[in-house]
Amino acid sequence: MQDISAPEDYDVVIVGRGPVGATLANLLGLCGVRTLVLEREARTYHLPRAVHFDDECMRVFQTIGLAEAILPQTILSPGMLFLDADGKMLLDWSRPQTPTPMGWNLSYRFHQPDLEDVLIGGLARFAHVTLQSRCEVFALDQDEHGVRVRYEDLSNGKLCEVRAAYVVGCDGARSLVRRFIGSGMDDLGFHERWLVIDVLLKRAREDLGDYSIQHCNPARPATYVRGTGTRRRWEITVLPHEDSQDVAQPAKVWELLSRWVTPDDAALERAAVYTFHSVIAQKWRSGRLLLAGDSAHQTPPFLGQGMCAGIRDAANLAWKLAAIIQGGTAPDLLDTYQSERQPHVREFIELAIRLGGIINTRAIEAGLAVGEARPNAPAKLEVKKPLLGPGLALADLPLSRHLAPQFVLGNGERSDDRTGYRHVLLVETTVALPSRPALARAGIEILTVDDAKGIGDWLREHGIIAALVGPDRYIRGTARNEIELERLAAAAIPPNPVPSAA
Repeated sequence: MQDISAPEDYDVVIVGRGPVGATLANLLGLCGVRTLVLEREARTYHLPRAVHFDDECMRVFQTIGLAEAILPQTILSPGMLFLDADGKMLLDWSRPQTPTPMGWNLSYRFHQPDLEDVLIGGLARFAHVTLQSRCEVFALDQDEHGVRVRYEDLSNGKLCEVRAAYVVGCDGARSLVRRFIGSGMDDLGFHERWLVIDVLLKRAREDLGDYSIQHCNPARPATYVRGTGTRRRWEITVLPHEDSQDVAQPAKVWELLSRWVTPDDAALERAAVYTFHSVIAQKWRSGRLLLAGDSAHQTPPFLGQGMCAGIRDAANLAWKLAAIIQGGTAPDLLDTYQSERQPHVREFIELAIRLGGIINTRAIEAGLAVGEARPNAPAKLEVKKPLLGPGLALADLPLSRHLAPQFVLGNGERSDDRTGYRHVLLVETTVALPSRPALARAGIEILTVDDAKGIGDWLREHGIIAALVGPDRYIRGTARNEIELERLAAAAIPPNPVPSAA
């Protein structure tokens, strides 16, 4: 057997360099955490996969300082329409074309390789973050002091090992890290084969439109998605009797696309059969091993929330790891990770399954119940983002576990750019805040109406005088009076919530 190289020490090893792993590495880089990313592949996968992210994800990209680099790679989506077999609209899920309270638009379309290139490029800013490609992890051994990570350098066959305080598996649906955690999967019941076809248009086809279209045809449900540039995607149900290899052959693909495009209109970029799943890992953590992204949960694509859920995982997890590694916070802070994220992602997956019921027209009435009926018009769909799970939230307080808005500061900047990846206390004034020095020592940023007029309007609208917002932008608790404000400040201070970001 080959010699195993001498270990090196890192705070966190991330297994997997996709969008979730790269976002987590950027967040840890911001916090000054020594991070190693190990990725099996040599380079970014060149074909499209995820095609949508939302305003909350863009807010995370803003946090890591990459939103302005990502924005030119995107287009805004006007929304999604659900049509029956005769072309009649069943459900209208239009998206506003103005920024939401998050400070960004609700729906962006993108080409995943472009996004990954920006995220990976961002890691070069941090001397304490290392990315190693062509490295396949094969063993994880944890003890009370850390984790021994063993991997093969596929470029030369050399066996290597490093030690880390924590390992996060961002290594997808067939996650090795999940196997070492020993987690089973909760099955939410959706497993279907779909043919995913990506094409590049050869000529303008404005008639295809910018809306995503769900063709709710019982004979052959299908989805159309406009991508960036000349990219267009169709996802078409594979019928039970059909062979996955046969249906992905070019002749069959063009036959299925014939109602929309022909070889004169477009060139095939990729056609492959995927099985869409709906599963959630039962255990997201075992000691020093954790899961994020597809290794922890998989959803049907009908809401476009698969990658988004993983980005939220990263935003929830990174500051907690930093607080433990650098701030001396007890490791049981990590127990709040699954309790906050799992209920949130489950609700999104369940809604995606219900929308899948409409598309497949097997549960049309149940599916339409997600929309708001309108007289003589298609139902209008408004998706409310789920609440975060209990975790660190202070119960029985208004807005607890909701997302906090982003405010425009007096100088025109966005408030997240001022506060960074930290806890923030939003208050009308600091006059009644005797604990301000202690909050500052604990790394809590404070924003008042002097910083952004909208803060006062928002507080008054909800009948509160203060709100404590976590680094992931979710509200931990609020105060309606000075007694509750003291309680809120005390909750913020005891363990140091997060070290100052680099």
